[in-house]
Amino acid sequence: MTTVKQIEERIAELKEGLKAVILAHNYQRPEVQDIADFVGDSLELARRSAEVDAETIVFCGVDFMAETAAILNPGRTVLLSEGNACCPMAEMIDGDELRKWKHKYPQAAVVCYVNSSAEVKAESDICCTSANGVKVVESVSGNDIIFVPDQNLGHYISTQTKKNIILYPGFCIVHHRIKPEQVKRAKELHPKAQLVVHPECRPEVIDLADAVCSTSQMLRYVKESPHNSFIIGTEDGLLYRMRQENPDKSFYLISDDQICQNMKRTTLEVVVRTMEFKENVITIPEEIRLKAKQAVDRMLAVS
Repeated sequence: MTTVKQIEERIAELKEGLKAVILAHNYQRPEVQDIADFVGDSLELARRSAEVDAETIVFCGVDFMAETAAILNPGRTVLLSEGNACCPMAEMIDGDELRKWKHKYPQAAVVCYVNSSAEVKAESDICCTSANGVKVVESVSGNDIIFVPDQNLGHYISTQTKKNIILYPGFCIVHHRIKPEQVKRAKELHPKAQLVVHPECRPEVIDLADAVCSTSQMLRYVKESPHNSFIIGTEDGLLYRMRQENPDKSFYLISDDQICQNMKRTTLEVVVRTMEFKENVITIPEEIRLKAKQAVDRMLAVS
């Protein structure tokens, strides 16, 4: 039976042979985060993918994240660790649907959450993440903005700006299913804990929070906070880093189902297979890549 150590050693061998770097999202399994060269949120990974000195990028996340790396790195091979790891929210809109919305609101600019396909990015004026959404929206000229695809993030941003945000009705399944009654029960169980939630949560959940943060902002918040216990409203993978970086503090989920099944598709065995056979190569038509890159580059310039 192959041990975890043997699998990790094989990944290290393959990485050297491929001249590869491994990037992993904060929501990945703990053992996958451990073998990554860099772990971060969507904005951090977008930045890092544009800076890496490697011939191959192995992306441990979901499809749109690997696409973003491919958009920024046309001369490199980008491998998605698990080919079936999709993002249901990103699949709630495509280029044709966005074009219909642009026709309906011709005066509006399009701000596209980075959790979207390359095709949707190509139809957008600028991308954003949950960490920089307000800053990006404020940077756009004009008052009317179509925000796709996350209605909850878009609504949160609308409370932080005077711009007119036109919301597309998409959502993250994991964050959207967190209910206020679950939050109240968690607070009853942990009355001294601070509630920190992701802006992809419902507005009525955000209203109950002590802090609203992207995943990278959450990591900084809990580290710098004088409080010792926290209820966390995001995918459970983030708690691994929180506990590593703050061994003297306590972290609790709001509910037991804060799990993205697509993120958890990636295992160490999957990473080995993908690297050995160079599977799941991300390819984007050049016309779409160039248009999408404009939207991503504008985001990175604002950030």
